[in-house]
Amino acid sequence: MPANAAGNDGSAEKLRRLDIMLMVTGLRCRTTADNFTADYGDFTRHHLSELNEASNDLKTDLARRYGAKGANRALDRMSVVMANEYGGGHPWLTCAELKDVTRSLAKVQGRETLVEAAGQLLSRQPAPLLALASR
Repeated sequence: MPANAAGNDGSAEKLRRLDIMLMVTGLRCRTTADNFTADYGDFTRHHLSELNEASNDLKTDLARRYGAKGANRALDRMSVVMANEYGGGHPWLTCAELKDVTRSLAKVQGRETLVEAAGQLLSRQPAPLLALASR
């Protein structure tokens, strides 16, 4: 699946991947002192419209490419691949750091800032500054 699926900028996929990363790593961290399940709940409640819009954008793009039935299967496969990628944890963030990030993300305003933060958090290496740190 191309990184720019659903729109030409890839923002829908970034938001979907961010949501799945937080969900999966949250499950891994829930038995630690840095359980951020409640913070993840706040994040999803606060950004429900952006997350749903991203999912719909992905479905629309995939439906154009694979038809309605194929789109659902493709989105399911994409989501499983994303979840499996984070099954072993985040590549460079600890549970404590993920908790702080998730709490901050719940307060972020606007899709652009959320997409920018997602791009940084989903990279294989840490970014020098997180977009959400100053917003």
